[in-house]
Amino acid sequence: MEARERIVRALAFQETDIVPYHIDFTIPARLKMAEYLGDLEFDRKINNHLAFVKAIAPGAFVEVAPGFIRDEWGVVWNRTLDPDIGNPEPVFSSPSLVGYRFPDPFDPKRFLPIVPFVERNRGKFKLLRETYTLFERAWSLRGMENLLRDFLMNPDFVNDLFNHIAAFHLTVIDRALDMGLDGVHFGDDWGWQGGLIMGAPLWRKFIKPRMAEMISLVKRKGKKAFLHCCGKVEEIFPDLVEIGLDVFNPFQPEVMDIFALKREYYGKLAFWGGISIQRLLPFGTREEVKREVKRILEELGQGGGYIAAPSHALPRDIPCENILAMLEIIEGQKFSSAALR
Repeated sequence: MEARERIVRALAFQETDIVPYHIDFTIPARLKMAEYLGDLEFDRKINNHLAFVKAIAPGAFVEVAPGFIRDEWGVVWNRTLDPDIGNPEPVFSSPSLVGYRFPDPFDPKRFLPIVPFVERNRGKFKLLRETYTLFERAWSLRGMENLLRDFLMNPDFVNDLFNHIAAFHLTVIDRALDMGLDGVHFGDDWGWQGGLIMGAPLWRKFIKPRMAEMISLVKRKGKKAFLHCCGKVEEIFPDLVEIGLDVFNPFQPEVMDIFALKREYYGKLAFWGGISIQRLLPFGTREEVKREVKRILEELGQGGGYIAAPSHALPRDIPCENILAMLEIIEGQKFSSAALR
């Protein structure tokens, strides 16, 4: 099977010849591994099954000072400590959109990378990556504490802001999915390790309706909807199934019983992730890593519905030896002809 076919079968809850997988690295972890292996291109040699593209126009990110990047929404990100994401400096000092100009979702230049991307990745499952989908975009503009306070004190502002953000994504998704992509990967962290940041009632009031609208568009296009959302958020899995989500990531074993959830949601929701980056990979021995990764592949991969991966992009504190031990098991899977029958 090609990578794309494995993903298609896995999301249809069908057996595959091997368990599909996708391994990603933070910038510091990638540099650490490249130095360890003496190979700057090592990560391109991992036969990942997913491929991602963003609909972002050239010049959307501008370095306004060393390590400080302004995005197309006007948010300046301090990346002096965290080169992958950074810390945002809010734009809205008050709960008002007066005078603010949202980025143009119709700009044809933002879609230019998609056609060559599709050509380069025909054998992979190709996803439009819509990062900072709603909540994250809103709090990066307003500030986390201010936005959470606005949920209670300024709900009209929150509704207005969320409607504008959702409208932007709907326009981008509508055009991008007609360009040969297989789905959308939404990125929006709603949780921490103890639960939902804003609580389920407020999530259902402000976030669920907009996510439902965006996922509905994806499904009308005949495509698949993926979601990255960190934290202990399984209390809203029934809601996510209700609004049509296909794949949940990162599926953190530190805060979820990944084996029980796979059984509970089999046939309704697929999972991507599950290999611990907080306990197993940083602190386990090579043999412990191999043993647990093999167990995860055997149990979660059975019957489809699972894409193997660490429970986040690999951070810098994981020993290179443990990363190689994980890759040895994942990339060394034996092909099963039974899946082809």
